[in-house]
Amino acid sequence: MEQSLSGQLLVATPLLIDPNFWRSVVLILQHDDEGSLGLILNRPTMERVESHIPGWGRFAAQPGTVHVGGPVDPRVAIGLATGPAGAPTGVPGLTIVDLEQEPGEGTSAVRIYSGYSGWGAGQLEAEVEEGSWYVVPASPDDPFDRPDGQWSRVLRRQQGHLALVSTFPDDVSSN
Repeated sequence: MEQSLSGQLLVATPLLIDPNFWRSVVLILQHDDEGSLGLILNRPTMERVESHIPGWGRFAAQPGTVHVGGPVDPRVAIGLATGPAGAPTGVPGLTIVDLEQEPGEGTSAVRIYSGYSGWGAGQLEAEVEEGSWYVVPASPDDPFDRPDGQWSRVLRRQQGHLALVSTFPDDVSSN
């Protein structure tokens, strides 16, 4: 492995048609010789946080719903928040919240994800090389951005041809 992708975003290229990742924006939390783990940022559900993790509802970032972090183990809940308290994500100012602990009064708004996205050793590198993902810098605000249109907004803030890709139609046959 040349360089860790932890703290970077994976943005699905228009070639990636897997329904789990179509037009997804994934924050990579772990990337090492054993594999990779990330969270899809733009897949909200209708489930309220308090029904998924009692006690955390009043700390949930608006609109207060759980997001799908990926297809792996939806029983696992992962929380992201801005601020110094929590485990590092690789993105300055963004941390992983320990959801096993009771939230404290100083807790900032938390985005809750159910499940995660995972890749075995070398799998993510191969997918990037084959053109399934763009790797771009993450912002601590990305998990709290509106999910609708986030794919385009993340690409639009990039330089060069990626900004142009942001206008790629959902269905090229309707172009």
